[in-house]
Amino acid sequence: MALQTPYSPHTLSPMLDPVLILELAALGLCTGYLAGLLGIGGGMLIGPFMTLIMSAQGVSADLAVKMAIATSMATIIFTSVSSVRAHHKRGAVRWDIVKGLAPGIVLGGAIGSMGIFAVLKGTTLALIFAAFISFSATQMYLDKKPKPGRDMPGTLGQLGAGSIIGLISGLVGAGGGFISVPFMVACNVAIINAVATSAALGFPIALANAAGYAISGHGLAGLPAWSLGYIWLPALAVIAACSVTTAPLGAKMAHSLPVAKLKRVFALVLYCLAAYMLWKGLHG
Repeated sequence: MALQTPYSPHTLSPMLDPVLILELAALGLCTGYLAGLLGIGGGMLIGPFMTLIMSAQGVSADLAVKMAIATSMATIIFTSVSSVRAHHKRGAVRWDIVKGLAPGIVLGGAIGSMGIFAVLKGTTLALIFAAFISFSATQMYLDKKPKPGRDMPGTLGQLGAGSIIGLISGLVGAGGGFISVPFMVACNVAIINAVATSAALGFPIALANAAGYAISGHGLAGLPAWSLGYIWLPALAVIAACSVTTAPLGAKMAHSLPVAKLKRVFALVLYCLAAYMLWKGLHG
């Protein structure tokens, strides 16, 4: 698949703009650290700040939101690998559940990223993203976990659940943990195993949706230079490289900092980001 050539008015020439590189690097470093410290997905941070960065470079609101979501999702391909390796070494990943949910995730991701995502306006996606961040922030602030009430469903049930997880994740550029962890806990999966398994599910979620973004955005007019569909490769490279380096540090500090209190403070930050995306969705 050919890369978008730099004909566009939105040149975003990262190789020549050290300020832009520093902005992306700072975003990657902070995202990785907070992901490791608080156990959150980076999409909640990358999406809004990428939208802000690209809008400041003159990219239209619709395109900025879509590229921010797509690029955010693509970073999970790289960041999930190190997380899965760590969980797997501890024997915490339920690979039987991964096997059951993955086909649905790929199906839902394809429908979301190549169908609904491509059709919806970026401003509409910004409103969906704002609702997602608000929901995640509320979960984080209240720190309530669902009570186990049933067992994991059968093959068709897991296919359906995986499809919903993949679809919603593709619309907001997140790894799906905000849905998959509560779902697994409700199905009598221990929280440690649910979190580890959710990390493993992040890879097929990211891979399926990133492929969909690349295909659905291929040849679209007005894309910045070095774009692969809706994915902006320079941002992907910088953010992924930086976040991978700081995530282990954040995970290490989680054992010595008051994470529960920090999560409540971070939830308030997420409400502010939700307000920005709401404003972006309403006003462009």
